[in-house]
Amino acid sequence: GVRDVLFLYEENRCSMTYMYEYPEYLKIKLPKKTARRYPAYELYLYGEGNYAEENKNLLLTGIPVLFLPGNAGSYKQVRSLGSIALRKAEDVDFKYHFDFFSVNFNEELVALYGGSLQRQTKFVHECIKVILKLYRDQEFTPSSVAIVGHSMGGLVARALLTLKNFKPELINLLITQATPHIAPVMPLDKYLTDFYTAVNNHWILKAQDLRNLTTLSVAGGFRDYQVRSGLAFLPRLSQHDSALSVVSSAVPRAWASTDHLSIVWCKELILATVRALFDLIDENTRQITEDPKKRMSVLNHHFVRHPAKMFEENPEAFAELTGAFMWITVKASKWTYSVYNDSDGKYFTFPLASHRKSYSHVYCENSMLDTNSWIYGCMNTTSSMCLEAADLSWRAELLPTTKVVMLKLQDYPSLSHIVIQVPPAAGNKYTLGCEFFKEDSRTVQLPVTHLFSFGLSSSKILLNSTGLLYRVQLQHFNQIYQAFKIHIESHCQSLKERKPSVYRLHIPWSHEDSITVAKVPSLTEISAKLHIAQPHNDSSLPELNIYSSPDCQYEVILKTSLLQVLGQIIRFHAGAFPVYIVSNILLTYGGQLSTLRSTGQCSDFSLELVRTAKPYKVEPLISIVVFLQGFNWFREIWESLSLPEVDAAVLSSQDAWFPLVSLILFLFGTGIAYWSGVFFSTSLRLFSSLWLILIRPTVLQKDKLITPRRLCGMMSLALVSWTTCGAFAVLIIYLQYLFKHGFLQVTSVFDFQDSGHSKETSQNSSTHTVKAQSSMDSVPEAAQSPSNSTTIAEAVNSLKMHITILNLFTWIVLLSLPSLIYWLKNLRYNVRLDPDPCRSTAIILVCILEILMNSSTAEVKSSKLLKIAAKVPLPLSVAMLALGRLHLYRVPHFVTFSLLLHVLCCIV
Repeated sequence: GVRDVLFLYEENRCSMTYMYEYPEYLKIKLPKKTARRYPAYELYLYGEGNYAEENKNLLLTGIPVLFLPGNAGSYKQVRSLGSIALRKAEDVDFKYHFDFFSVNFNEELVALYGGSLQRQTKFVHECIKVILKLYRDQEFTPSSVAIVGHSMGGLVARALLTLKNFKPELINLLITQATPHIAPVMPLDKYLTDFYTAVNNHWILKAQDLRNLTTLSVAGGFRDYQVRSGLAFLPRLSQHDSALSVVSSAVPRAWASTDHLSIVWCKELILATVRALFDLIDENTRQITEDPKKRMSVLNHHFVRHPAKMFEENPEAFAELTGAFMWITVKASKWTYSVYNDSDGKYFTFPLASHRKSYSHVYCENSMLDTNSWIYGCMNTTSSMCLEAADLSWRAELLPTTKVVMLKLQDYPSLSHIVIQVPPAAGNKYTLGCEFFKEDSRTVQLPVTHLFSFGLSSSKILLNSTGLLYRVQLQHFNQIYQAFKIHIESHCQSLKERKPSVYRLHIPWSHEDSITVAKVPSLTEISAKLHIAQPHNDSSLPELNIYSSPDCQYEVILKTSLLQVLGQIIRFHAGAFPVYIVSNILLTYGGQLSTLRSTGQCSDFSLELVRTAKPYKVEPLISIVVFLQGFNWFREIWESLSLPEVDAAVLSSQDAWFPLVSLILFLFGTGIAYWSGVFFSTSLRLFSSLWLILIRPTVLQKDKLITPRRLCGMMSLALVSWTTCGAFAVLIIYLQYLFKHGFLQVTSVFDFQDSGHSKETSQNSSTHTVKAQSSMDSVPEAAQSPSNSTTIAEAVNSLKMHITILNLFTWIVLLSLPSLIYWLKNLRYNVRLDPDPCRSTAIILVCILEILMNSSTAEVKSSKLLKIAAKVPLPLSVAMLALGRLHLYRVPHFVTFSLLLHVLCCIV
């Protein structure tokens, strides 16, 4: 599954964008108050060559666009947009041009640490004010700024509207690239999830106030494994008339999936964006139009359905058919025509009266990919000629190798003829085709194979193509965990040169189509999987559209792809893996405490994991709660107890959940926990052996749990946590714990064995050393004195327990690393991380671990609280899986509570 997500996607079809002149970034001077409040952030103006030179004095006359980089993104990523927009402006002799500004967020890790998102949002507000001031004395003064946000930059742009003193009219256009709008990819701290909740709630509740803002979200498709495309679709409840979400594979003239970084430089996508920006300009104001309807029609033209014509706000409904062209009447229901070096123009007319009774639709295609009108409809004329006709070219749709139009005859009762225009073609070679057909004859239904067929069975259909278009409807294909391989094999009767076939997987409920171009004859494989599950109120069927060659046979074979099903599980739920891994380790830890209580011995980590980490202990309870939450009375009781919503219920409401996924994730978590445990123990043995070669350690003396020195250490680390960064204090105590028990305790076993026992033979001594180090089993009593044997067994028991605690603690350290990295990166601006998601947890953990690292199993065994401490990890594991999948920052809290009980066992 991981391999499918990370490696098995389509090749990169994007072209690189190049600068034709050296890119320059002019730093904009900010007001002193702003610069002092945000010392790490900066604002730049992008330029090249003469344009950069002319704008050094900041006398700007263009249209302002602000680029916001994302997680660890650079302000220099604006150059692809800025450069192509500059070339486009040169094409129109700078009648219009755009000024691209870019914010430097110091490459902060905002996708992993949410504490700076609010700060970034406020800084962007200040930048917008500064930008608009630069145009104050110009003839065409802008009143708003267009924003392009990559990744988390898009979310920061949306968050502007949540600021109290922000005026919504300051933004009229927002384009986001691979922005996770729905939820964070890794919800590692509370500030991140709270920020998302605030932004999405505002956009849903204040949807009416956002009508003047037009929003376009472009997702990267399956190549983007960092932000899955389902997250990049704007929340469904927000206004539909001024928001649009598309996947780059469906964008006309791009038709390419992009990875998370290439979406900012993919030439095909940048061209579509820049063309849209220029079409959005109002000729009167020389700024982006204030008309929301025009903005949406422009975005639909360039990002959803391109009619192979230049955008016109109010296209002419009728066109005059002039010129000394030959008029030819075609009465056949199927017609093809090849054009090569034709010196004369022609009009082919198709009378509709004779076809209306027999056929329901007419379909025409044209492989000449120019932007001229080519298909018309004549109104109620008896002759075969008409001088004025309705321009049907706006009904066409552009595909990679052809432009096509399909009309339902019933919708055009006033049309008497359809006219195809073939202008003189000097040196051009292209083909045209038209056919009348009944919809039923070209639509076939193919039921998809069951999820548990594992690719062993297949659905098959044979199309004896006499026509130009087939629609294969895929029945029961509506969930995100379904994934199929579709093989399309084409055979042709003659070996003449044919136009390529185009296969389009069309998903009717979201703009996530994918298009494949294939030679004829050929065998083509298409992957069919969804970014968004079918909404409950939608009954439409996904379709495989085959734009075929006539006289060819197409065989379509569909099979379930188990690897891609696993890939979908990874794509949608990989962020929850830490929860499942820690849950498994916590169950193991509880099992070790239970074994210690019943037998007096601490079992080995891997053996205990196999014994106690069972999915049936945790999964049924969560499923029951999710089921009961469907009832109002249970939901009311749950809310009255102020309990947070169960994450599985939230995922179910987003159609991103199904019963078996949790079992698969749990088993995967068990596997990772097992092998990480093996790796951890092996690493400790290896390092302790090296340590033993370098330094002969002294025997560890038994000491009190709490001494003045340890209290001093506790206070010092608590102070470090409070004054600097909680994650830094957690890392220090972790390394201290690791050093003490990874090296000293392992090597102390050696010392216990051979210190002061001259009676032992060297053979016995080495045997016991190896046994204590490798298997961690107790040493045979025959070879040791009873007191020494007990001491070694106690040391081995304690070591096993400490290794499990270290295993748990490793994941706490990993989950807190992002805030540590953020703090280190910004250390030159501020010594104290504020806000700090780990501060309070870190202070508690420092106190707990300072005591735990000096404890042994002997104290725990005799504790009255051991029974409770052994039983608590199970309910904690259940709670962690129920409440931690979408809130990873809750995981350390559950672990901390469990370790706190362990500390109490050492004392009471």
